[in-house]
Amino acid sequence: MAQRIFLIAGIVFCIIVYYYFILALMNLFPMLIAGPLLFLSILVVMLIINNRKKFRGFR
Repeated sequence: MAQRIFLIAGIVFCIIVYYYFILALMNLFPMLIAGPLLFLSILVVMLIINNRKKFRGFR
């Protein structure tokens, strides 16, 4: 349940950062901030998606 909340929050954050990236392309926001933020937001969402239901071995 908590992973689903983090996933939804990450997707919302990606959408917000994408908006800032579009503003940066129009020279209304610094590209040095928007580019890495977009990369990090996509990276975090991919890490959340890939971390679910991972086989951790027999115990």
